[in-house]
Amino acid sequence: MEALLALICGIAIGSVLGFIGAGGSMLAVPILIYVFDMNPVQATTASLIVVFGGALSGVIPKIRKNEVLIREGLTIWGIGLITNIGGSLILPQLDPKFVITGLSFVLFTAGTSMLMKPAQNNPERKVSPIALIGISLVIGALTGLFGIGGGFLAIPILVLSFNVAPVKAAGTSLFIITINTITGFFAHHSHWNEVNWRYPIIIALTAIAIARLASHRSSKVSPETLKRAFALLVYAIGAFQLIETWLVN
Repeated sequence: MEALLALICGIAIGSVLGFIGAGGSMLAVPILIYVFDMNPVQATTASLIVVFGGALSGVIPKIRKNEVLIREGLTIWGIGLITNIGGSLILPQLDPKFVITGLSFVLFTAGTSMLMKPAQNNPERKVSPIALIGISLVIGALTGLFGIGGGFLAIPILVLSFNVAPVKAAGTSLFIITINTITGFFAHHSHWNEVNWRYPIIIALTAIAIARLASHRSSKVSPETLKRAFALLVYAIGAFQLIETWLVN
């Protein structure tokens, strides 16, 4: 039964990553906590490898179609290493309630970002150095603390603030997620032996296959309906986490 649940979870995570270019970890972490009974540190560690697999599979077709801003992505990753590794070191010292509460507010922010609409017909602008530094440090912290690749933050900033085409923003997001999550995973190396890897591996392999398929078809499908549905889903997950953490326990 749990293996079947892992397959279903992998399909959901891979679909979100492939079609939207972000959001896989925001499903993976709550799933690993509430479905597979992991604590926040274990779930964050396992989520990083799950999302890495799906993001890597999805970004390969994007790179081939020149839909990735590689220089900007590498810059965001490089600067974010500071907070990524720092967050990874701080995480075990934090109260699990704080981690879950923080993740809930990240989910609310992500849902809101999915509902924002880009300006129409504006020329693409270069990302400013100050903006790149700020984005990088925040995304690195999210990866280190919550096992989140940060694509939900990168996409709206690239689209809304710098008028990057949504398809290219999604590709760049997947690239950032790929290199951020594998870095975060190695930064969490001290927790690898705490995780039962059976189900995360099933989820990861399924997400890899589905993300590759969804990424190939993403340019042919309008993601707006999927984004709205995803926003409602992460709002619901965030609210559930807060209620379960503070009112039930």
